[in-house]
Amino acid sequence: MDASHTPEVPERLELANAPEPSRPLAEGDDALPRRDFLRLAGAGAGFMLAGCAPPVAFASAPARGIERGRGPSPSSSHVVIVGAGAWGGWTAYHLRARGVRVTLIDQYGPGNSRSTSGDETRGIRSSYGDRAAGELWTPWARAAIARWKLFEQEWGPAFRTSFFHETGDVIMRATREPFITKTIDLWKANGVRHEVLTGDEVRKRWPVIKADDITVAITEPDAGVVRCRAATQAVAAVAQKMGVELVIGRVTPGPIVNGMMDGVVLENGTVIRGDQYVFACGPWLRKLFPYLENRARIPLGHALYFGVPQGDARFQFPNLPSFNFPGVTGWPMLPVDSRGFRVRGAIAPTVAAGASAAPAAQPAAPPAAPSAAADPTLQDPDLSSRWTNQDRVDGARRFLAARFPILANAPLLETRACHYESSVNQNFIVDHVPSAGNAWIAGLGQAEGFKFGPVIGDYVAQRVLGIDGDPALKKAFALPTEQYEGPPR
Repeated sequence: MDASHTPEVPERLELANAPEPSRPLAEGDDALPRRDFLRLAGAGAGFMLAGCAPPVAFASAPARGIERGRGPSPSSSHVVIVGAGAWGGWTAYHLRARGVRVTLIDQYGPGNSRSTSGDETRGIRSSYGDRAAGELWTPWARAAIARWKLFEQEWGPAFRTSFFHETGDVIMRATREPFITKTIDLWKANGVRHEVLTGDEVRKRWPVIKADDITVAITEPDAGVVRCRAATQAVAAVAQKMGVELVIGRVTPGPIVNGMMDGVVLENGTVIRGDQYVFACGPWLRKLFPYLENRARIPLGHALYFGVPQGDARFQFPNLPSFNFPGVTGWPMLPVDSRGFRVRGAIAPTVAAGASAAPAAQPAAPPAAPSAAADPTLQDPDLSSRWTNQDRVDGARRFLAARFPILANAPLLETRACHYESSVNQNFIVDHVPSAGNAWIAGLGQAEGFKFGPVIGDYVAQRVLGIDGDPALKKAFALPTEQYEGPPR
């Protein structure tokens, strides 16, 4: 086993040796024994285990459809999880907290550069007025924000770093479009603290943003940004200290015999068997399960990180929120590691730097980035190149010139590209592998899945243990039956 991809949990926590994964818990135990938890968390961790709650006290951040019951006989169960990214790592964490023996397998390691969780940062927000599943996602996103904050309080000091940064988020538009209206409605329905600002208020509050054409903005003050690679590795490290076994290797699903999957097979022929199997392997799901071939797509997303002016703190956390313009999102530099000022999605032309509030004609679009039809390797997460082409660099610079003119000539520090997964029904999948009653598919995060990690891992864990929870969620997350039209793109 090679755990070199995963950081060690700091020794200053005086962590105990993890309990043997195969050791049954005492009758009536709901999770890790309290004495083991207290030794695991350390004297300065600050949270007590409550009922079936995992080591971080997530019971104080309940989520729709997630019950604290654990299902039948978890102490005698062994769950094998394939994929140690955001969903797989958190599922392992929650299953182990409920007393289940867990083997976590990843072919490249947690937070690797091929994974969807391998970028440096991810936005954590609940503005889903543009999503068909917005009514289901919004309350879960709010629970996820609360849980990320709890994780930060518990483990940020332990790792001597920060994972979650409460930047706040602002969405700016030239007109009050349906996305704005629907998001406000969802926020009101879920009691989300927010603001509605005029263009003048935006320009006064954030003068570094060129917002001459903006007439309305909405803010979510407690939204934020998580350092996703670091957090993914930290979750995997904590899970291992709880007793999860991490294996580095590529697997294929074993045969399905009498409606049950019989193990997963490593490249060297080793078969790892469990009572249940969870495949949370993001863009690799299509390679493992042909059923998903034309029900899922895995486009590449690109993020660019620009250097901020020396000595100018206006573009750093906490002095600027994360932002959302049509087709473009980003956030300020986080001084904890100073990756840079992040811009994602800017390839189409943006509003000209001197634009007024009146709509302006747009110039012709630049050449499109390579498509999956032109380059089939873009549909294979093992073979796809993660190089960001010049069109995207130029698009990001046009955006900066239009919206953050002080950064128009900022140095480009680095780029990140990762596959994200979209399903034909525009929702997550948490359902059985076809014809296998003991195997699960958990994925298709719709480019939003990372933020839901602390919640979706809890949900997947309970489904594996036989707790269906909210029927509406079970139905929404079922394997889609419809298919995309046309070739992959």
